[in-house]
Amino acid sequence: MTHNISAKDAHDMLVQGGAVLIDVREPDEFKTRHIPYAHSIPLSTVSEMMGFMDIPQDKKIIMQCLAGKRGEQACGILRSDAKHEIFNIEGGIGAWESSGLPVIGGAEPKFSIFRQVQMIMGTLIAALVVFGFLGMTFMFALAGIFAAALAVAGFTGWCGLAILLGKMPWNKP
Repeated sequence: MTHNISAKDAHDMLVQGGAVLIDVREPDEFKTRHIPYAHSIPLSTVSEMMGFMDIPQDKKIIMQCLAGKRGEQACGILRSDAKHEIFNIEGGIGAWESSGLPVIGGAEPKFSIFRQVQMIMGTLIAALVVFGFLGMTFMFALAGIFAAALAVAGFTGWCGLAILLGKMPWNKP
């Protein structure tokens, strides 16, 4: 069973030792800023990784993300877990900070590296397709190469553009 709870209620449960906090954001988001009690398990791996965690049956599970949506998705994935009561922090780490609760790390960049990759690749592919329709048909092949690179990044978890963006000064905490 899943419930949305306030950051303050989640904090109280964690301080009392009755819950485990799972941060379902991407690893680069977690490294930049996270809640002190959190375990990092990205949303894409929640169903696999939760099987490896030995969470006592008397503990509740609290999901947390940036604003609450990925936390809700994680709760939906784990809904079949009959051993634990599952909660989601409504408003995510943003609500946690707004409540004056502690975080480790500084402010996140305006856009996560994941979103920066999406914006750059999406813009490049769209521009190449437009140029292709304007008569430069070889641009379609270049757009296909960029799309294939995105697919490889999705399948392998390795993205050269994300690594490069991670070294940029605006992405340093």
